[in-house]
Amino acid sequence: MTETVDVSQLRVGMFVHLDVGWMSHPFPLSSFKIASAEQIQTIQGLGLKQLRWSPERSDPAPVSLELPAHTAAAEEAPAPDPAELARRERAARLEAQLDAMRQCERQFSEACRDLRRINDWVTGEPEHARAATQQLSQALMDKMLVDGELCVRVLGEQQGDRLSAHVMNVTVISMLLGKALGFDAEEMMALGSGALLHDVGKLSLPDRLRLGHDNFSATEQQHYREHVALGVAQGRRMGLTPQVLLVIAQHHELADASGYPSGVGLDKISTAARVVSMVNHYDNLCNAASVAQSLTPHEALSRMFAHARGKFDAVMLNAFIRLMGIYPPGSVVQLSDDRLAMVMSVNSARPLKPRVLVMDPGVPSEQALHLDLEQVPDLGIRRSLRSDQLPGRALEYLAPRKRVAYFFDVETPALEQS
Repeated sequence: MTETVDVSQLRVGMFVHLDVGWMSHPFPLSSFKIASAEQIQTIQGLGLKQLRWSPERSDPAPVSLELPAHTAAAEEAPAPDPAELARRERAARLEAQLDAMRQCERQFSEACRDLRRINDWVTGEPEHARAATQQLSQALMDKMLVDGELCVRVLGEQQGDRLSAHVMNVTVISMLLGKALGFDAEEMMALGSGALLHDVGKLSLPDRLRLGHDNFSATEQQHYREHVALGVAQGRRMGLTPQVLLVIAQHHELADASGYPSGVGLDKISTAARVVSMVNHYDNLCNAASVAQSLTPHEALSRMFAHARGKFDAVMLNAFIRLMGIYPPGSVVQLSDDRLAMVMSVNSARPLKPRVLVMDPGVPSEQALHLDLEQVPDLGIRRSLRSDQLPGRALEYLAPRKRVAYFFDVETPALEQS
């Protein structure tokens, strides 16, 4: 978007971009089509004088009912070439798809940046860290409580520190699940703050112990588990509420009392802690300390349901599967027509019909439109695949994520119908 418009000239139907940080406005994305006069008032209240906008992605401006004085030239103009119209439509859809992906990745990165700032303040400025945690939780909640259905999107390969990426994964998915379970605003805030700080105790551990390993010695495992108590102590210095402290204290407790540090059962684990414990378990399976030990998102969800169902609240586990889909974003799959694809996003209302990136040797992967399986009733997913089951060309084309990162956005219209 290179054209600009004065904020006083905004109208419903214009596709605009807000050049401010994602926490500086209440909209789920920074680029979107204005849908109401209320949104215009909100934008005008941000203090911006001009916005970038995209005329070709905007609705046509209202026109007068009077015909122009000179219409002969228009009447004589040749009809548009259908092939050229199709090319332009595809290009517009591809740009919208890329823009949505870039927005999600930028918002994920900005949220991780804010989380790292919180971690920097925890020791020296604990009250400042608490306030910033509440602000980030509120920002995430505001963007989730919007009209329209939210979808979970897998992001490109993430760079930077893994601890922040893990915490953001757990926070985003936990809050989406809390929304699906009907948590009220107070419960959502406690859930978000607890998820953001669930591993705050790891900041007091040596770097080599911050990411759990199966090959830890008994002594190392004991030190690693101390991050829970260290986190609670730090949370108290920050002045966190009892609800948030419980999330930190119980994020490794399990429904069958096999968790730690207290080994309590389901009835003693707070509602928010049940959510964070389950999502934390899922992300640790997908993003293990060793890439070789990491499971695909489909494998992780299947293992939790088939072999560890008793470790989690049954109602929450079922809601989690609906949210993430049977084939969560990041899963590599074989379609019912034998084509290979990767799941890119899932809407909980249609868990069996995600959007997928389909391998097509005739189209470069960076130019491939995501296929919405809901729009193709006769096409479905046959099975999930591991990366090592893919032929070399498919591995290069689909580029499965070595480490999975998630964010969310509002569902957009189908990008491809066949």
